[in-house]
Amino acid sequence: MPSVNPFLALNYQSPFAELGEEFADPVLAAEFPQTRLRFRNDAVLAELGLEPATVADEHFIEAFGRFQGRGPFLSMRYHGYQFGTYNPELGDGRGFLYGQLRDRNGEWRDFGTKGSGQTPWSRSGDGRLTLKGGVREVLASETLQRLGVTTCRILSLVETGESLIRGDEPSPTRSSVMVRYNRTHVRFGTFERLHYFGRKDLIARLLDHVIDCYYPHLRGDADAGARFYAELVARTAELAAQWMAAGFCHAVLNTDNMSICGESFDYGPWAFLDRFQPQFTAAYFDHSGRYRYENQPGICRLNLELLQEPLGRVIPGADLEAGLAGFSDRYQQTWKTLMLRRLGFAALPDGEAEALLRATLTLLHESRVGYNEFFAQLRQHYRPDWAADLGEIVEQLARPQADPAAPVSSDLWQRWRDQYHRCLGLVSGEECEAIAGRLAEANPRIVPIRPVVESVWEPITVADDWEPLAALLAQIAE
Repeated sequence: MPSVNPFLALNYQSPFAELGEEFADPVLAAEFPQTRLRFRNDAVLAELGLEPATVADEHFIEAFGRFQGRGPFLSMRYHGYQFGTYNPELGDGRGFLYGQLRDRNGEWRDFGTKGSGQTPWSRSGDGRLTLKGGVREVLASETLQRLGVTTCRILSLVETGESLIRGDEPSPTRSSVMVRYNRTHVRFGTFERLHYFGRKDLIARLLDHVIDCYYPHLRGDADAGARFYAELVARTAELAAQWMAAGFCHAVLNTDNMSICGESFDYGPWAFLDRFQPQFTAAYFDHSGRYRYENQPGICRLNLELLQEPLGRVIPGADLEAGLAGFSDRYQQTWKTLMLRRLGFAALPDGEAEALLRATLTLLHESRVGYNEFFAQLRQHYRPDWAADLGEIVEQLARPQADPAAPVSSDLWQRWRDQYHRCLGLVSGEECEAIAGRLAEANPRIVPIRPVVESVWEPITVADDWEPLAALLAQIAE
């Protein structure tokens, strides 16, 4: 192993720390009885300009399990609306900002931890992360990345050898510390906290920081604040559309879980849809269904509206309202484009596109066919000669995970097949050939619905067997 750890040799900088002591608290990582690397993300190494072959597992453990060579770190302060109620007692309670640096494209990136120990904001918590929670975050981020969703990545997951007591897992359960790689850990709630304390000066300082680091094309613009908000609205609308097209339910869309860069992160009880159920709710504690799947676009818009409270201290209210007005159109257009791509089409005339999407959702909903499995089967079975022969469109597409008690209606299947065939007839032969590649790009062979997650977690629990997880991640990436 080289004497210098590549992670410790990276060019870390501190733009968030330079904001001042009002924004974060210095902390140290906990000391763990064990550090075993369970996941490393070599794709992220490439973004950092590191050659995976030169980065040993021990480098990960030294930097992101024992946290040697750097520190103290920053436990960030923020507030947030949690299930509609404002909570001023938040902040990084089991994580910290490890460091900031520029990637090989010159863009700012954060390393942030989860499960690294107690901080001033832990309240009664132990500051730890369960191993299963870490595995779930790896699966969520890697699957979303594969599906084209704007998401953080998990750089590493280290098992830490402690036994944790949790109410939502069989306990005692195993512990871990995770390092997240994303654009920023500045949240909607970071601004909300400053508004709570009436600090217009700090809101302005934070806004300048966000524009300078993450919206640099707006620097020096007289309307930079208004343009930033309008762009954040657009990014968030696109993110909501990406989740919906992916069949993903975030589960806890509180304002402290909303990124100021429009990036999804900080996953809790997330779930991918098994079947197309708009009212599906992922979190067992979301008794009212506030954050159910179909509500996600509206909740994202509401969170943007709530963000107008702090931003309104430094940006004219009329400009904020004008920015928010673009949310619905951006969401609808993005969702339509993404869903067409999942069906293989780059574009279709509006009427035909709407008819195909309507037929697809009707088939998925009424037949209870598996949501992502349907698209995976379309990828597997599609042939360009479908355009010439309606009969070639195989009916197996409507069979995966269908409920035996509610078999697919032949009329329902026929309507979808007729519409898909009609759309194929509207595009060129060259485009029919291109559809196969587009289907492969947009649709992974498998998406980890809850039974799949449990199928790879059980071998870890019973026999400390990590091969099924590695095989699943490889299959997701195909």
